[in-house]
Amino acid sequence: MKALVVYDSVYGNTFEIAATVTAALQADTLKIDQVTPENLSGIDLLLVGSPTHGFRPTENINKFLKLLSKNRLVGLRVAAFDTRIRSETINSTILRFLVDKGGYAASKIAKTLAKKGAKLVADPEGFFVLDTEGPLRDGEVERAARWAKSLT
Repeated sequence: MKALVVYDSVYGNTFEIAATVTAALQADTLKIDQVTPENLSGIDLLLVGSPTHGFRPTENINKFLKLLSKNRLVGLRVAAFDTRIRSETINSTILRFLVDKGGYAASKIAKTLAKKGAKLVADPEGFFVLDTEGPLRDGEVERAARWAKSLT
C-alpha cells in the first residue's frame, strides 16, 4: 500500500504527528507547499493534517483542498487529522462554547475530501496540545502511531 501524508504546521506539533503517522505507515510525507497534483497519482491512501486555527484548517490546506477538482479523489482512501486544544481546558465559558460549536480542522478536511469523491477510512482524528503553541500532550505521539496503524 502506498500512502502519502500531506500536512501543514505552524508551531511544529502537526509536523510531529505527521512524522509519526508517516513512520507508522512507512509512507511518504509532504508539507502542503510542496504538494503537486502529480503527488496524488498512484497512491492508495491519503492523509491530510492541519493545526486547528479559528475552527478550521490553515489557509494553505484550504487552498489545496479547493484546488482539487470535484472528482479528483474518487475511490481514494483518505483520513484527516488535526492538532487542537481540548475544549475542557479552556477557562472561558464563552470561548469553550465557541470552540465546541465552531469545530475543528479535521472534520472540515474530511468533509471536503469526501465531497471530492474520496472514501473516508476513519473518523476525523484530533491530537491534543497543551497550549496554542504546544507542546503535544503526553501520549499523543504514541496515540498517533496506533491511529495510523489502524488505517491499514
